[in-house]
Amino acid sequence: MNINRFFQGLKAMLLDSPKPVQTHSGMGSIPHSQGTAFRVWAPNASKVYVTGSFNNWSETANPLDPEENGFWYGDFQEAQVGDEYRYIIVNKDTGETYKRKDPYSKEVTHSNGNSVIVYSEFYWEDDDFSPPNWNEIVIYEMHVGTFVDKPGGKPGTFKSAIRGLPYLKELGVNAIEIMPSAEFAADFSWGYNPADVFAVETAYGGSQAFKEFVNAAHKEGIMVILDVVYNHFGPSDLDLWQFDGWSENEGGGIYFYNDWRAETAWGNTRPDYGRPEVRQFLRDNALMWLREYHLDGLRWDSTLNIRSLEQGGAEIPEGWTIMQWINEEIDSHFSHKITIAEDLRDNHWITKDTGAGGAGFDAQWDHLFVHPIRDAIIPPDDAFRDLYAVRDAISRYYNTDVFERVIYTESHDEVANGQARVPEEIWQGNADSWFSRKRSTLGGVFVFTSPGIPLMFQGQELLEDKWFEDTDPLDLKRKETFNGIFTLYQHLIRLRRNLDGNTRGLQGQNVNVYHINNNDKLLAFHRWEFGGPKDDVVIVVNLADRSYDSYNIGFPKGGAWRVRFNSDSQYYSEDFGNFGGCDMIANEGEKDGLEYNGNIAIGPYSALILSQDPEDVEDVKAE
Repeated sequence: MNINRFFQGLKAMLLDSPKPVQTHSGMGSIPHSQGTAFRVWAPNASKVYVTGSFNNWSETANPLDPEENGFWYGDFQEAQVGDEYRYIIVNKDTGETYKRKDPYSKEVTHSNGNSVIVYSEFYWEDDDFSPPNWNEIVIYEMHVGTFVDKPGGKPGTFKSAIRGLPYLKELGVNAIEIMPSAEFAADFSWGYNPADVFAVETAYGGSQAFKEFVNAAHKEGIMVILDVVYNHFGPSDLDLWQFDGWSENEGGGIYFYNDWRAETAWGNTRPDYGRPEVRQFLRDNALMWLREYHLDGLRWDSTLNIRSLEQGGAEIPEGWTIMQWINEEIDSHFSHKITIAEDLRDNHWITKDTGAGGAGFDAQWDHLFVHPIRDAIIPPDDAFRDLYAVRDAISRYYNTDVFERVIYTESHDEVANGQARVPEEIWQGNADSWFSRKRSTLGGVFVFTSPGIPLMFQGQELLEDKWFEDTDPLDLKRKETFNGIFTLYQHLIRLRRNLDGNTRGLQGQNVNVYHINNNDKLLAFHRWEFGGPKDDVVIVVNLADRSYDSYNIGFPKGGAWRVRFNSDSQYYSEDFGNFGGCDMIANEGEKDGLEYNGNIAIGPYSALILSQDPEDVEDVKAE
């Protein structure tokens, strides 16, 4: 046998053999050095093509090949970053053709436009950023379209919001919660109508602008949490609807329930949490925000509508399990990042560990705080203020950690939908009145001194009036008029974060509401972590339109107590009374179940925050 001829034949055979095809993992458009790969799920398709600017929108030039379980894949050198595209899907039963945006689009030209191929890479400068511990977080809820914007024209953008970051740093917040910013129909919206859940809203600047915003926030020492909407999609501009032509009962097709479980208050567009591909879709979305956008947490909108039908309350078991699975995935990959639920049903299982059967969220919004506090500060008649309800709102918690709840008096829901800003609710048409300023800021005192993660809605620090609208920009010029109110919130945030080192108890697990005078409407409570000087904090709140020269209450320790905050100070408004607010001595003698007592002076509708310095602590014998 001629050995040379043998090897020549073997070489020719190898050269003529088909080469193994390299496929790229992932979903959607996957750009790489030789072009772009595409993968889409369309189990009821007989053929799938990619049409786009790279092939002059030919509907047949670039077919995808079928993979297992209804997935389709193709890799094309001519498709490059920046190209627009859509899928052409031919239904296997009817032969009808559908043009669809990519469900995994990370950028679109518009909610009813085309998908765009984009790179995920970004030059991050936040390596030195370390998010605050959860007991140190102070959240500012922001609507990008109105935060730094001018009346008329287009909505605000992430670029304009970056210009507002020094303002937030001056205020003192260390966390921003962004209202939903996935692509939604039209340009003006609250964001709770997502059309393309992987894409960043075009009107806000798209994916690069969002990354630039997060990068800039981190450089200012501010963490960023994103509001995500998984309880329904759309309902308008929704290419997911009957995506590959299949549906049952005139339902939404493969991405949605097609029976009674589809029904929500926003349309019959609840995702099918039982389909593995839909579960993966939502899981991939959550992890994308945390991984690619360096977000520090997610706040899930209306988890009640994921786990059940709100009307009638029928449970959706797979809705519960998908929350568990995604939270487990987040804990596995990003254990330091926070997940917050808006459930609003006083359900302790929302924040229990998944191992115990809970949904696994780190915290949840607490509706049993906001409503009793608003009810205590809004009515004009002091007689209607229920201090026992206030006590319960202050001292309640979920499970074993007081920071499993987010507390607030204003959020996007509390300042719209038939309700107004707290100052406006106190006196309609006169939100800058003395009464509105005094009692609305008492709400702020409760938020920043009660156990829980405090949240404020944009403009609360500026005494914003009326109600929230997505076409009405925040008026930052109000800072000139209400600089004292801004400073009041600034001081409350400073105390809550213990930036001066003398109010550590506000970050502690412990609370004792020990003095309740429901007749005269005065309340006092004690916060502490370990106890002792610079840790024990006493908060006194007068919810009546009268002042006291000398009012006796109990104290947890004897000695001098320093007033760290007096909301009646004229530093906050010239027409405040500047009443009381004097340092005082607690003497030995039982009061309110405590071993010491002392007399405080306090103004009408006012609050005091007191703590001790080490040199002030001593057992003072009563004379």
